[in-house]
Amino acid sequence: MLLKLAVLFVLLAIAEAEDPYRFFTWNVSYGDIYPLGVRQQGILINGQFPGPEIYSVTNDNLIINVFNSLDEPFLISWNGIQNRRNSFEDGVYGTTCPIPPGKNFTYILQVKDQIGSFYYFPSLAFHKAAGGFGGIKILSRPRIPVPFSDPAGDHTLLIGDWYKKNHTALKAILDRGRKLPFPDGILINGRGTNGFSLTVEQGKTYRLRISNVGLRHSLNFRIEGHKMTLVEVEGTHTLQTKYSSLDVHVGQSYSVLITADQEAKDHYIVVSSRFTSKILTTTGVLHYANSNTQVSGPPPGGPTIQVDWSLNQARSIRTNLTASGPRPNPQGSYHYGMINTTKTIRLSSSAGQVNGKQRYAINSVSFVPADTPLKIADYFKIGGVFRVGSISDAPTGGGIYLDTSVLGADYRAFIEIVFENNEDIIHSYHLNGYSFFVVGMDGGQWTSASRNQYNLRDAVSRCTTQVYPKSWTAIYVALDNVGMWNLRSEFWARQYLGQQLYLRVYTDSNSLRDEFPIPKNAHLCGRAGGRRTRPL
Repeated sequence: MLLKLAVLFVLLAIAEAEDPYRFFTWNVSYGDIYPLGVRQQGILINGQFPGPEIYSVTNDNLIINVFNSLDEPFLISWNGIQNRRNSFEDGVYGTTCPIPPGKNFTYILQVKDQIGSFYYFPSLAFHKAAGGFGGIKILSRPRIPVPFSDPAGDHTLLIGDWYKKNHTALKAILDRGRKLPFPDGILINGRGTNGFSLTVEQGKTYRLRISNVGLRHSLNFRIEGHKMTLVEVEGTHTLQTKYSSLDVHVGQSYSVLITADQEAKDHYIVVSSRFTSKILTTTGVLHYANSNTQVSGPPPGGPTIQVDWSLNQARSIRTNLTASGPRPNPQGSYHYGMINTTKTIRLSSSAGQVNGKQRYAINSVSFVPADTPLKIADYFKIGGVFRVGSISDAPTGGGIYLDTSVLGADYRAFIEIVFENNEDIIHSYHLNGYSFFVVGMDGGQWTSASRNQYNLRDAVSRCTTQVYPKSWTAIYVALDNVGMWNLRSEFWARQYLGQQLYLRVYTDSNSLRDEFPIPKNAHLCGRAGGRRTRPL
């Protein structure tokens, strides 16, 4: 009897020690949407546009069963979720076989040692232009202190530029080798001008999680008459600086606090495009619960083409060194500035024609997908799918050519990546599987002397960074997440037409043992079709 009780207590202790599970069942389908007043074919999740929000807490396990009711293959990727040691779940074609029409796939994710504001989106076939995206909240565990009081409400705002054309028409333009036209408008949570409203109570403070899920343009976010206190950027608690407006570049996420301390009337929420000759603007409404006065007059203006304004704001965003992150120790306890980098990778963007069609490249290589996802081919040791080193770790200066670009890097190395932008447009880059320290950005050409101006103390750690026109941005990355990881332009037409690569992070073939195995329910495609999910 005593032995049975002892076993029971051990089992209960194990159960309590395991991180919680949250289960989701999603049906992905087409449906009519009217975000800009014109009927379009949208991609819905459980009938919703945007899709349902994922609410979670640090270390939660997320079990997301996705049924594909479209007539074409489909994948969802998780912008900012690191999928530690498990790039099979990353949801991009380089790592994951698509979900065939009429089939399902269960993503098994863990938000290990993460907090913050992120989002998910469809990664194949320009589906992102049709919807299928939604917000992700990762809250701190109850015993971990947060550097601000609990807000009265916690709201996700998904902003982005939008086209009236269906995603199939936009994809066809790109497949013909042409550039996309200028977008038709901007959406806030899937709605056009004054279609979005947020109700607040006088004197209370609210958290807004703002993500730019658009296809192309940096956006400026502001609320009439209200200051915003920045508190978190893609999983990092920041110094609590107040801003009248905030630039949110494509793929980025920010958390701000606003206090309803103004006159009890309705106020404009404004989102407008940045660095564009034609300024797109949309509005929503911040509605005070005791207001009887609707918005009126023109919405407040914001910055338009000023690069220096945006650059100075970006440099002002810094890590709160004394605040806890996902763990109780202060964020500043990791002294990244005292670690020597072991490698520098310089990545330069370019645009041009290949065989008479528009292409985009990094270090002259315009990425073309292989017939088999790279991670799957790596796992099954299928030769001839890709070659590590098919892209140089520095600009070559040559013309654009097509290849399946894979760059090798050592597991547990600490490296420097410099994004170089010699073009007249702003860029935004995202690295799956990681957060990185944005140590510097400036105009002109990067040189080794540029390191003298790096912020080696409190640079913000995030997963998406902008690179201003004719400028550079430098990041430090601790390569502590083994796997195959997508590094891409968040300008979605550029990503689609080749401005991306994969970073293969390993030491040797034995480091594959540091990874989770391929999921038992994984779909296998290309040259991996017909194999088992466990090699013999």
